[in-house]
Order: sequence, then C-alpha cells, then structure tokens
Amino acid sequence: MTPKTSAAARAAAQLPLRERKKLRTRQALVDTALELFGERGFDAVTLNELCDAVEVSKRTFFRNFSSKEDVALAPTQDLWAAFLDALEECPADGRTLIALFEDALVAAIDRMDADGWAERALASRRLAGRTPSMDAHGLAFCDRTSRAALAVVERRFDLPGGGGVRSHLALDMLIAAFHRALDGWVTQPARHTRADLARRLRAACAELPGALTVQARGRA
Repeated sequence: MTPKTSAAARAAAQLPLRERKKLRTRQALVDTALELFGERGFDAVTLNELCDAVEVSKRTFFRNFSSKEDVALAPTQDLWAAFLDALEECPADGRTLIALFEDALVAAIDRMDADGWAERALASRRLAGRTPSMDAHGLAFCDRTSRAALAVVERRFDLPGGGGVRSHLALDMLIAAFHRALDGWVTQPARHTRADLARRLRAACAELPGALTVQARGRA
C-alpha cells in the first residue's frame, strides 16, 4: 500500500472476505445512488430502480440503509461515525474540550477513503442543497450523533462541573464551525480534497474565540 492509502482503506483490507464484499456492496449503493440522484433528481429515482441498477434486492439495501435519504447522506454520516471513533481514542491530556472535538473531527476527515470520499461528499452536499427531505434527515442524524458524542465525553473525561451545558455548547460550536467550513468547501471552484476541508475546519475553529467576544456597535 502507498503512504496515501487512507486509514479506512487499510482497515477494510484487513477484514474477512465476507465483510469486504458487504462493504463493496454498500459503496456501490452509495456511488450509484449519488450518480442517479444527481442526474435525475432525488425524487425521480425509486428505490426499486436504485436496487436494480446495483443488482441487489431491497432486502440487501435495508441491511445497509434505512431510506433513500440515508444512502444519499452516507458520506457525511460516515465522517461523523469516524468522529465518534476518534473521540473514543483521544487522550485525556488537558486540551480544551473544543480543541479535543476539533482534533477528533480532523482525524475523522483523514480516515475517510482517499479514493473518492471527497467527490462523494461533494455530490451529497450539493444534492442536499436542493432536496429538503435530506436536510430534515440530516438534522435527525446530527441530533443522534451529538447525543452519542456527549455520552463518550461524559464517560471518558473528568470535566469541571461535570460538563453539562458547556459540553453541549462546545459540541454545538464545533458543528457550526464544520458547517461553515463545509459550505465554503462545497462552493469553492476547485480543490475539493480532504486536506482542504480539514484546513477550512481548522480556520473556522480558530475564529470561535473572536466570535464570542466581537462587539456589536451602532454604525456611525
């Protein structure tokens, strides 16, 4: 393997054959769904048509995804699943909680598949921008992921005052910074790479302290 091979690809290569086949089927569903949805529109493609294009049964589809929205949002959902894994591995070294969240999300970006994740994430976000049901589904996923992340923090780290509202706000700030980074990344004309998304995330997080202290004065 080359040094550019992602952590996700290296991990997948170690799986038993059956698991690797399942991952390939899942990826085929994601790639085909994003292609069909992009060409014809999300609502114009039926689940039967998607399954026929990949040559799998609906039963196989529902082993991997809960809905059309779920498969269309898979790239960013995979990223946040990796964030939860990275959060489990972050050392308790006294970093601020927001810095810990930031580092875990940057690590998650690095773990994404180097051979296509950025292109899939870009297609997914552009599709979501014109598909209201995807945004609604994404909000529900974000809520579940936030609860899971806060449960990891509560279990692993000793925070002053037990964390409470501060933990929630730190995570909310990370999510807000990520969305600003993601929006800029999606709309830029080129350089849609994992590294550039991570760079944008770092830059957005660096603006958080200033955002908390900026003063709103009346115009002269």
